[in-house]
Amino acid sequence: MQIRVLFFGVLKDLTGKSAASIDLPDGSTARDAASLCATQYPRIEPSLHSVAIAVNHEYASPDAVLHANDEVALLPPVSGGAGHAVIVHAPIDTATVLRDLKQGEDGAAVVFEGVVRNHTRGRRTLYLDYEAYEVMALQQMERLAAQALQQFQVRDVALVHRLGRLQISEISVLIAVASAHRAPAFEACRWLIDTLKRTVPIWKKEYFEDGAVWADGEPFPDEISRPASHRGSPGTGHASK
Repeated sequence: MQIRVLFFGVLKDLTGKSAASIDLPDGSTARDAASLCATQYPRIEPSLHSVAIAVNHEYASPDAVLHANDEVALLPPVSGGAGHAVIVHAPIDTATVLRDLKQGEDGAAVVFEGVVRNHTRGRRTLYLDYEAYEVMALQQMERLAAQALQQFQVRDVALVHRLGRLQISEISVLIAVASAHRAPAFEACRWLIDTLKRTVPIWKKEYFEDGAVWADGEPFPDEISRPASHRGSPGTGHASK
């Protein structure tokens, strides 16, 4: 059956078109339509983690069953300072994230990129592997985004973390903050990356010329309980580095 897919906002820029026709087997779902689009237009795959789906002008579940000639719209987050967090498995495009974040009322946009360096404590790094408790990690990142908006009174924030294998100089994590003034933007950006490193369940394994090791993380905050401490041993829980 043939389905019409509509692209809006950044998705329209990434695909280079506002609509496309795709062919799907009978009984396919809205999720199947989005997955096929990601295959045909790989640049949109990182953005699909945050889109909503509409079928025939109504919001729909990704599991909604489609019918021939249905119209499926892929909707990126709307503007308005809601804060957003994304976990991706493809290279992070800082320019696109920043372009989508900034609005006319912003006087400052602060960006932090965590990049893969080629050494750790005197050992030459070949590459890194990142893994996460993905559902929980995304929830925690979304909470951090919401908290930063309230605590620092910035207009909008974006948190993006990549998983999988990363090569030297690739971006592992991106924090972007937009605000009317630079001071709260800097403060929010610093707080976001520092807190993410301590609380979000993402881990990295470093591969060296002479072996591999899971990186030591920063200790969890005291308010996060650690089962090891209840067994009489020191708490050793860590999130990402």
